[in-house]
Amino acid sequence: MKKISLYCDGSSLGNPGNGGWCAILRYEQHERVISGGEKNVTNNQMELKAVIEALKILKEPCDITLYSDSQYVCNGINAWLQNWIQKNFKNVKNPHLWQDYLKLAQSHQIKAHWVKGHAGHAENERCDTIARLEASKLKG
Repeated sequence: MKKISLYCDGSSLGNPGNGGWCAILRYEQHERVISGGEKNVTNNQMELKAVIEALKILKEPCDITLYSDSQYVCNGINAWLQNWIQKNFKNVKNPHLWQDYLKLAQSHQIKAHWVKGHAGHAENERCDTIARLEASKLKG
């Protein structure tokens, strides 16, 4: 399996409000940056959307080390998801996004690592800047 580093962040100007997301995927010396935005979303939705959109572009099963400043995303992936599945996502926020994540993640090995936001982590800062830019592009 290819070893991929995935850095991601989401932003919401208002909660809910205009949101943006960004992901940086790295494999060996190759890097791909993807980003986007949506209206009337929460920060957590954009954090998770960054992961989902990154997984969509992978063409084969990969060993992914994910870096995020979102404890919601990291704990969801590493600890909470199995329990949520067992209770059929009852009382879980954003179940449709988590179900999208599950479908896309099933062929990969994914381990999430939390990084402190706004603390000088280069890729996290870059993702944050791009996600905020995407959110600010949206009008209304």
